[in-house]
Amino acid sequence: MKNHTFFAGIDIGSLSSEALILKDNRILSYSIMNTGAYPERIAKDCMDQALKKGGLNINQVSCIVATGYGRISVGFADKQITEITCHARGAHYLFPGTRTVIDIGGQDSKVITTDENGFVTDFVMNDKCSAGTGRFLEVMARVLEIEVNEMGTRSMRAKAGVQISSMCTVFAESEVISLIADGKDPDEILKGIHDSISKRVFGMAKRLRVRDEITFTGGVAKNKGIVYSLSSLFKRKINIPTEPQIVGALGAALCAREMFIKGKL
Repeated sequence: MKNHTFFAGIDIGSLSSEALILKDNRILSYSIMNTGAYPERIAKDCMDQALKKGGLNINQVSCIVATGYGRISVGFADKQITEITCHARGAHYLFPGTRTVIDIGGQDSKVITTDENGFVTDFVMNDKCSAGTGRFLEVMARVLEIEVNEMGTRSMRAKAGVQISSMCTVFAESEVISLIADGKDPDEILKGIHDSISKRVFGMAKRLRVRDEITFTGGVAKNKGIVYSLSSLFKRKINIPTEPQIVGALGAALCAREMFIKGKL
């Protein structure tokens, strides 16, 4: 018989996958892995790792919800729910005052508005190209020959950024190569990249009724340069979770708990 206190969420993203276990309404454990080319295998491995950290086996979990672009590949999930819903719910759990969520993932970016209970009221999404996403930053880091996790700190050294006119990954890559050849300071190039990404997200947000508090989720939220640039544009402090990558999986686990309690399975 299943223990009714454990619930799980799994978020299969384009670059990374996360699994999270709730015990009652508290985070028990989680795991983060690179998605790679085989999301079905990673889903199992990621869940197994989270379960091991929590001292559980999968039969003790009452309900599992999958989210993310690869959610349909999670065969052991009881239900699949869109990442829009899950990021909103996860952000609200961590910061109950959240009314706007900015999520920048591996290959898309979203701005979501919520009500006081963490339910989605509206959203806008860019999933047509990788501009301004984790993949975009990875390409720029490779061109500049630095580590992705150094980009934010390095960009904040610059007093001003070099203007990056293109946000298309292919054209921006060529533009940055030209800027390097012209002898431009790499830190100033980085600041220009970060400012361009932030302006794109800010432009998306202006299509919605943005309200306080703003919570930033997804792996790119670990980039201090993006956080600083966005805070400047929105003219307010932005909430950053301790581990921004698990917010989608957390929201999925919260949805699993709610569905089980309400008997909606």
